[in-house]
Amino acid sequence: MFIRASRSGKHTYLRLIEAYRDADGRTRHRQIAQLGRADQLSKEQVDALCASLRRLTGFQTPPLGTPEFEAAREVGGPWVLTELCRSLGLEDALRRALRSSRRQFDAEALVRLMVFNRICDPDSKLGVLRWLDGVVMPGLDLSGVHHQQLLRALDALDDAREALRRGMARVLKPLLDTEVSVVFYDLTTVRIHGEATVEDDVRRFGHPKETGGIARQFVLGLIQSADGLPLDFAVFEGHVGEVSTLLPMVQRVLSQYPVQRIVLVADRGLLSLDNVAELEALALPEGRRLDYILAVPARRYAEMPDLVRGLTFRDGVAEGVFQGRRLVVAHDPERAKVQTAKRRARIEALEAFGDMLAKKLDAQDEGEAGPGRRASDRGAFSRFMRRALDEKLTAFVQADLHAERFCFSRDEEALADAETLDGKLVLLTSLDAKDLPAAEAITRYKSLADIERGFRVLKSDIEIAPVYHRLPERIRAHSQVCFLALLLHRVMRMRLKAGGAGLSVERAFEKLRHVQLHKARIGEASVSGLTKMDATQRALFDQLKVPQPREAGL
Repeated sequence: MFIRASRSGKHTYLRLIEAYRDADGRTRHRQIAQLGRADQLSKEQVDALCASLRRLTGFQTPPLGTPEFEAAREVGGPWVLTELCRSLGLEDALRRALRSSRRQFDAEALVRLMVFNRICDPDSKLGVLRWLDGVVMPGLDLSGVHHQQLLRALDALDDAREALRRGMARVLKPLLDTEVSVVFYDLTTVRIHGEATVEDDVRRFGHPKETGGIARQFVLGLIQSADGLPLDFAVFEGHVGEVSTLLPMVQRVLSQYPVQRIVLVADRGLLSLDNVAELEALALPEGRRLDYILAVPARRYAEMPDLVRGLTFRDGVAEGVFQGRRLVVAHDPERAKVQTAKRRARIEALEAFGDMLAKKLDAQDEGEAGPGRRASDRGAFSRFMRRALDEKLTAFVQADLHAERFCFSRDEEALADAETLDGKLVLLTSLDAKDLPAAEAITRYKSLADIERGFRVLKSDIEIAPVYHRLPERIRAHSQVCFLALLLHRVMRMRLKAGGAGLSVERAFEKLRHVQLHKARIGEASVSGLTKMDATQRALFDQLKVPQPREAGL
């Protein structure tokens, strides 16, 4: 229905008109009511008519007034993560593992809150509460949460770690191949604060992988599938021997997943040739095999350059035998060229520094006084060797300590050996060529870079470190929260890639952050609504295979 104005003589009349279709389907109009002359209708009469219509139809409109807006709260990121947890079965796995009638708070909801915060805006446990003030957790009212409840939720998470591990296996199995055959294992160090010691302390002083030096830390071991999904993790003492961490992790994976044979892929930092025999001696249950593809720190072995020179490369790949085991070597000529050029440039700069020191000494011997203190051959030797150590060039350039005058020389043989290994990736494997062609061994190893990216996500995006907890159970629970965050991060990455999004997980969250809940008051009435999404934001929900947010679901 609508209002129609029509003139008759000098006056304009208003009529209420209804549109309808006749028996033949044609649109017709008919007058429902005569509302009178427009110039004789007062504002009060119009308001009374509108109020009567609203009352009879049940429609209400807010009274006019100045709107008061509340701070917008983020919906997009928490909504996506909630729907992912629900669709994967992770929400149910957490609820089952953390079920208890003795707690006065929802531990599952608080754990999910901490996991979501790690992905969206990583912060301390106190920072989680600040973040919560600006977001909406779909289906949850967490307005009364306090810091101590978060800590108790961590304690509950550690108490339930074995039940949760079994639940996680149920969650992950549908996402994996029917038979897991290749797993990647690596360790990283995690910085941690605190000076005092506690019982069963996992904090130890060691060498952090990313910074060097000495720092208090713990060690985190991570097993990942060939598809990039994290399968399991473990927390170890900060000075643990790397090989000793392997067997318990492998045994746990074998007990949880349908693995008939494991091909372990590991970096040269985890296992060296010196302890391959220990790896081969590991006994797996039920006679299952543990094969390996290991990177060899080739420069550590004096016989390696001569062995590599004797190999025949075809399409950049060669095979050989080293200490009775199969060796696969890949050669990248472009990378070799860059490595060789950089090393020679550093050597030339060091030699130029040595020439400058020698010229200064020669000038002094000829009676020429230069600026600064008088130089000595011993001082020149010390300065030169400090520079060589800093540049890690002592294997190629040496000063002669026993010579009467300061002098140095280049070791051409050592330099030639180093250049022989430039651009080479040297792998050791227990698999023969029939089971694993050389090119495939190279491909498998290069996939290990993906688990390294997982560690970078843990350390940069999820910010697992620095850790301020001191109790081992809290450290384990914090690591569990970060592991769950990494799992959701990886699932999102897989879905974005499969959906052709062309966005990283981080860029996706930047887009989702602008999907917000807005509330305003006008007089006594309140109105609310979600941000109108653009095409990119709407597409993200389709690519992530989650429904678009609905205000009713918040």
